[in-house]
Amino acid sequence: MGDRVDGRAGARGRQAAVDVRGGAPGTRETDVLEPSHLVQQAHAVLLTGGSAYGLAAADGVMRWLGERGHGVGVGTDPAHVVPVVPAAAIFDLPMGDWGHRPDAEFGYLACENASTTETRQGNVGAGTGAVVGAVKGGVGTASTELADGTRVGALVAVNAAGSAVDLDTGLPWIPVPGLRPPDPAEVERGRRVAGSRPGRHGPIGRPLNTTLGVVATDLRLSKAECRRLTIAAQDGLARAVRPAHALVDGDTMFALATGTGGELPRPGEPDWSRRLDEVCAAAADVVARAIVRGVLAAEPVDEVMSYTTLYPSAWE
Repeated sequence: MGDRVDGRAGARGRQAAVDVRGGAPGTRETDVLEPSHLVQQAHAVLLTGGSAYGLAAADGVMRWLGERGHGVGVGTDPAHVVPVVPAAAIFDLPMGDWGHRPDAEFGYLACENASTTETRQGNVGAGTGAVVGAVKGGVGTASTELADGTRVGALVAVNAAGSAVDLDTGLPWIPVPGLRPPDPAEVERGRRVAGSRPGRHGPIGRPLNTTLGVVATDLRLSKAECRRLTIAAQDGLARAVRPAHALVDGDTMFALATGTGGELPRPGEPDWSRRLDEVCAAAADVVARAIVRGVLAAEPVDEVMSYTTLYPSAWE
């Protein structure tokens, strides 16, 4: 979130950037994150379901922030602020009842119920109606700490036209400790299911698509350096979902730098590129792992099977 600010950026806003690779994105306020533009920080990032309709949830996030004076100051009164809330939506409409989609109240309640201690994965938030390949998708998280203490984490809503599972083996593209190759009969069943895209009430005529994510670090970074993290995050997506960045996907990755930890050398100084590359490599890794966790944590919904129900022997 962020405190009341001057006309440039919030004292507690987060340095942010975005990278959009899919051919069918549903986004809001992403242009503001262009490094050359005026506002330097975001006060929240929203990942939502409901396709373009769901972007209305950002109105509720803005209202919650504005009531607390968080945003870009635009007047002499401390209450005169405009929160910067970039947002992106997945296409999941066939997984719900028409007309039931996130609105401003969803966004407001998400802020009210946000927790720094509880981590929920699977069929929650933007992952509720997510599908990836032949199985139920969901929200996944992962994090790591580098040798110098820098922390990098990711939250991803996995919903893609491509698959997070190698249909020839029945295993995720990213190795998972403790997961074994499923029985051949289950692998064959997975191939059959993948031949007809699953929807909540049976096969659908178009793919459910778009994977969204946020990668964050406690480093102090510039918008341009944050942009490098978003590019690396897309690399992690391409490792874990194949194919990725399709014309029918809207794959979008955000990056946030809290500035509560250390900082990199200045551009051009010794070790700047090496340190930034290390953080970017970690960003790709945590995004890939978060995608796998989102798929493994997802639960079946009506006729859409989860990984655990399609390949139960992988867990035995």
